[in-house]
Amino acid sequence: MKKLCHLYNNILIVSILLIVFGPPGAVAHCSHFTGMHVHVPPEILALSGSCVDIRCRFDTVPEFNSTKTTYGIWMKYTKKYKNVEESQIYYNSSGSMNTHKMEIIGELWRKNCTTRIFDVTPFHTDLYMFRIENEGMNATYCEDFFMLRVVDSPWNHTLDVYGSNLKEHQSVTVSCSAFTPCVHSPPELTWNLKRDSIRQILTNTDGNITTKIQENITLTYRHDGYKINCSARYPVTGGFKQSPESVKTLSVSHSPKETRASISPSGLVSVGTLLELSCSSRAKPPISRFSWFKNSKDGVTKVSEVQVHRFTATPTDEGDYYCEVTNSLGSETSRSVCVDIFDAPFIPSINIPVGELKEDQSITITCSVSTPCPQSQPGLTWNLKQDSLRQTEKNTEGTFTTKIQETITLSDKHDGYIISCSARHPGDKKGKTAKTEVTLTVSYAPKNTSASISPSSLLSEGNWVELICSSRANPPSRFSWFKKGPEKFSKISTGIILRVKFTGGNEYYCEAENELGKQRSSPITFRSQGTTGSLIYVLLGVVGMAALGIIGFVLNKWYKQTS
Repeated sequence: MKKLCHLYNNILIVSILLIVFGPPGAVAHCSHFTGMHVHVPPEILALSGSCVDIRCRFDTVPEFNSTKTTYGIWMKYTKKYKNVEESQIYYNSSGSMNTHKMEIIGELWRKNCTTRIFDVTPFHTDLYMFRIENEGMNATYCEDFFMLRVVDSPWNHTLDVYGSNLKEHQSVTVSCSAFTPCVHSPPELTWNLKRDSIRQILTNTDGNITTKIQENITLTYRHDGYKINCSARYPVTGGFKQSPESVKTLSVSHSPKETRASISPSGLVSVGTLLELSCSSRAKPPISRFSWFKNSKDGVTKVSEVQVHRFTATPTDEGDYYCEVTNSLGSETSRSVCVDIFDAPFIPSINIPVGELKEDQSITITCSVSTPCPQSQPGLTWNLKQDSLRQTEKNTEGTFTTKIQETITLSDKHDGYIISCSARHPGDKKGKTAKTEVTLTVSYAPKNTSASISPSSLLSEGNWVELICSSRANPPSRFSWFKKGPEKFSKISTGIILRVKFTGGNEYYCEAENELGKQRSSPITFRSQGTTGSLIYVLLGVVGMAALGIIGFVLNKWYKQTS
């Protein structure tokens, strides 16, 4: 059981003995009392140039009067319990002594003797004990001393990640904490996890003070291998003292990420080239399976289960390839790479609407080429229109279609029209092209309907002649013949040819008809040879008389001028 140095003012004998027999400068001696102590840590660490807090509380006897003025005294510990010299007193809260820049910041009337020392130097390294002076009680706690050790370098701080077997999507708490000997001047903590994290000052279960910053983070694959570093610097007289940097490297398990497929050599290749398709990925644990797939118009095909797929290029190898990687936490698929063989054939196709095409119908005609790679857009030309806009679309199976298209309104002139489209690979420097042709079939009503007579020379009454009807139409026309009567034209026959006797003054026309419409020819009027000859003779006579008149007029005028 420890001894308590205790002095009661009301014990007259003890007081008289101290006054009479005590050595000069003595302030107290130690008496034996049980059950009362001053409670301080046995050892306290301080940083040179900073401040330090001494946690302290003391026990009292019933005579302690908390309403009366109380003073606390810190002094050098000595084994000579009888007396303490004034030179060994470092601080008196009465203000009479303060050689060590100390200040009691606790409330003595609440039995709290917590003390702060400012501007600590190696000179402060020592053993300290405490004395209390109160009107009801004066006592020196001789055996409840503590050791103050002053260090020149700051302490290592602690960097903690709370959690084990870290995995992506897991939420964890990360903290950086540093020992804080003085609440008045805590260390500054900085790290690379987040700027301006909130600083907390906490009291641990052992009574020590800790300064801490803390963040909650949700782990991703990018945190695997990520180095969290934290540093602390302590304010001291004239600047700061830096503690060694703490570093912790995260180990985070995750499914495959950043999966990439690459091809060598890249760009256009020719048939016979040795190709290497390589697959890479980030994963923890490592990749357990690599798989290569090819996209084509027939669907997806697995081609190998190796990390590097090697083959010699043939025209059938052209296409889109991608890899898939797997570990115990999942799988991921890369973006595709394209094997582009410039001497593989490009065969264009021409697309027109399905069904019967009719005149005045508006249709869209397309010339397209399916290609495996978006960068190999072929050159397309056709005879429908110059400089048609070229478009490239991605198909569902991963291939690409390059096309040109035009919208036209059909007429009878498009029937039998041949549309020709040519395609050329952009990497083919020889200019080789592939060509496709399609012939349009357009239905339309009869056009250019006409009637003619055979023979076509001058005819005489009663001769047999043939009237012939012609027309352009799809589907072909049905023909009808009409003859002019006293009041109107009447239908007299059908068919292409009508055989009749030549009778002057008769008038005929034909009509062509199909499902889409009909058209009438211009009429033909019969004129006999006799009538025609008389008219010619009359015309020649008129012309001859006019010529003779002109000659006579000219001669008469000339005669008058000469005479």
